[in-house]
Amino acid sequence: MTTAKSTTTAKWSVEDYHRLIETGLLDDRPVELLNGEIIEMTPEREPHANSASEAGDYLRELLGGLAKVREGHPITIPSSNSEPEPDLAIVRKRTEGYRDRHPYPADIFWLIEFSHSSLGKDLSPKAKAYAAAGIAEYWVVNLKALKLVVMRDPAEDGYRSQIAWTENTINPLAFPDLSVSVRRLIS
Repeated sequence: MTTAKSTTTAKWSVEDYHRLIETGLLDDRPVELLNGEIIEMTPEREPHANSASEAGDYLRELLGGLAKVREGHPITIPSSNSEPEPDLAIVRKRTEGYRDRHPYPADIFWLIEFSHSSLGKDLSPKAKAYAAAGIAEYWVVNLKALKLVVMRDPAEDGYRSQIAWTENTINPLAFPDLSVSVRRLIS
């Protein structure tokens, strides 16, 4: 009688991941670190790239000098060994910038992902990682259904509030006087 062996996945730390990047082994592979696992990222198609770029420009205009809008750059979540690359990260401005490290959860006002084929990953493991890290607000633009999913009230197992928007304006928690047009984000 044979028994099935369980599979054990090797987990990577942020430091291990950085060393792997330094070797050049991942140079031609679009990947990100999520919960200790190196995950291949879905290639960006035109609607995704255009929406993220237009939204980045729009938010920079709205925010003025209140925050920095980073497009497609890593953030570091040491507590979960994650270094995902959200489409947009609205982060605190630092006098020294982010030359020595990527933004940590304490630097992040909110994150935005534009999803077409990665919706499941964006709404589940990424949302859970962001919530567990205490990131107050996470928005996912569903490019297929043309709606904005706004997640707030982070807890260890995910966000306790999730509301879908198709119109009107939304006020980010960090900037309650700022009105963001939902239409501008989803169109």
